[in-house]
Formats: sequence, structure tokens, C-alpha cells
Amino acid sequence: MTTPELLSAFATLFLVIDPIGLAPLYVALTVGRTAAERREIALRSCGIAAFVLVLFGFLGADLLQFVGISMPAFRIAGGALLFLTALDMLFERRSKRREGQAEGERNADDPSVFPLATPLIAGPGAIAAMILLSGAAEDPSLVDRLMPQLVMLAVIALVFAMFMAAGLIERLLGATGIEVVTRLLGMLLAALAVQFILDGLADFGFAAPFAGAVEVAYGRP
Repeated sequence: MTTPELLSAFATLFLVIDPIGLAPLYVALTVGRTAAERREIALRSCGIAAFVLVLFGFLGADLLQFVGISMPAFRIAGGALLFLTALDMLFERRSKRREGQAEGERNADDPSVFPLATPLIAGPGAIAAMILLSGAAEDPSLVDRLMPQLVMLAVIALVFAMFMAAGLIERLLGATGIEVVTRLLGMLLAALAVQFILDGLADFGFAAPFAGAVEVAYGRP
């Protein structure tokens, strides 16, 4: 993967997983715990989420091939799923749904597996993004499949760092600051989702008609 592709992969996973938005939910789910217990929950949830995403990153494309789904078709479907996630972020539906999941599990003995690891960290959007990124190359080599995993682990490391600094971040940004950041990230994710869909359409041979329409619209020869 080239440097721009790595940066795009990092941006996609960062926007989908949303470490900043997860921080206040982690605080809510671990209220009343000691510092050691909070750290253990953060480590366990991040570890489980990383395992799930690595599994889908390496085996997801093979699973699609087994059930007869082409990568361009999944790229379009994954882009549509990410676009819906972006809409949820823009209109605050995602935060409300996550808060509802957190509220239901607030008094649970161990929230690290559910809802922290899944679906809050390794949710459907993150799983779809991992499959898309790992199968982006025409004939992906081991390195092509390994690089998205390393990028994902870097994002998970950021999630853990946000969990450790969750209280401070919440105090610094406040509810309004977190809402503004979430909506800005939603805009970027929407653009990335549209790019996934366009790439899928291009793989199906629809790129030429779109390019011709753009040239006519802008008066290009």
C-alpha cells in the first residue's frame, strides 16, 4: 500500500470506530470502578475488538468469495453502510443509540465484551471497512492484507489512549465540543463512503458514463 492509501485507510477506520465519541461512553460504562479495573476493562475490550477485526480482515474476502459475492458488490454495499453510519453521526442518531446500549449495560459485571468490544468498537461499519480495505488490491498479497491490520491496530491503540484519558477529554471538550467533533467526522466519513461506492461502480465498468456526464455538465470537450 502506498502512503496515500495508508492515510486513507487510517482515516476510514478512525472515522468509523470514532475513538473520541467512544470516550464518554467508556466513562459511563465504568462509573464507580477503580483505576485498575477501568484499565483492565479498556485492555480487554480493545484486545477483543482487535481480534474480531483482524479475523474479518484476513478471512472476510475469502468468506465473500465462498458465498459468491464479488468485491465490487461488497464495496458498494459497504460504502452504503458507511454512508448510513455517517448520517447517524451527522444527525446524532449514532450517539443516542450507543448511549442506549451503554445505559442498558451500565450495571453489568463486565462491559468489556458487550457493548464495548462489540458493537461499539468492532461494529458492522468497522467490520465492513476492514473487509473493504483488505480486499482493495486487485490480487492482494500478504503485505496488502497485513498493512490494513497494522493501521487498524494503530486506531485501536488510539481508542485505548482515549479510554485512559476519557475523563480529561470529556471535561475539556464538554458535551457541545464532542457533538461538534462528531458531526465534522460524520461529514468526512460520508465523503469516504461515496468514494467506496464510486470505486465499486468503476470496477463494474460504470466509470466511463459518469466521467462523460461530468465532462458534459462542466462543458469539457
